[in-house]
This record gives sequence, C-alpha cells and structure tokens, in this order.
Amino acid sequence: MAKYEVNDAAVEHARKLITEGKYVLDSDWGESQPDAAAQNAFLEKNSWDDYANWHLGLTIDANDETKARYAFGYGDFKKLHRTGLIACVYRAMEWRHKDVELAAHDLLQRLDKAAG
Repeated sequence: MAKYEVNDAAVEHARKLITEGKYVLDSDWGESQPDAAAQNAFLEKNSWDDYANWHLGLTIDANDETKARYAFGYGDFKKLHRTGLIACVYRAMEWRHKDVELAAHDLLQRLDKAAG
C-alpha cells in the first residue's frame, strides 16, 4: 500500500481558496473531479507546483512531476469542492492515512465555518 505525507502547500492553497470564497458547497464529486484529460489540459498550461496545490497528499517514494506523486485531490482546478474534501477524509480514513485525514477534516471544518 502506498504511503502518503501531507502536502502543506496544498493545505495552504485550500485555506486561501476558503478565505477568498472560491468553493462549491454542493456538487457531485464523481462528476466534478478532474478526469485524466482535464488534468493533462491543466498541466499543459500550468506548472507541477500548481498541480500539486490541488492535492492534499504526496505519495512517498513517487517521482516528482508525475501524477503518481499527487493524491487526494479536492478541487476542480478553479474551486475547492466540499464533496472533494469529504472524499479525501473518507479515503484517508479507509486506508489509514491519519495525517491526510486530519488535514482534510480540518479544512472541511474551516469551510463549514466560513460558509455558515
């Protein structure tokens, strides 16, 4: 099983999106999350660091600048999705990645407080 560490830059990016009101409260994450084509299109116009900012987890021992390095996506490259954070919490809980789970949970609480 892959091991992950928290991507602190992505946590900060998510906090900034929440503060700026750049989030979606109700969405179908299965429909909203970027598919491979959307990810490739984003990478054609943006850096790997920009791509990394949308993923709460970094795969330990995966090569930088590969999609395998980045896990636990939470947004659509424009806005944070509440359902994306919920998915991160549940996936991290399921696979016992406690640090990622707690980071996603904290962001979810922050979002809910900001959204009222």
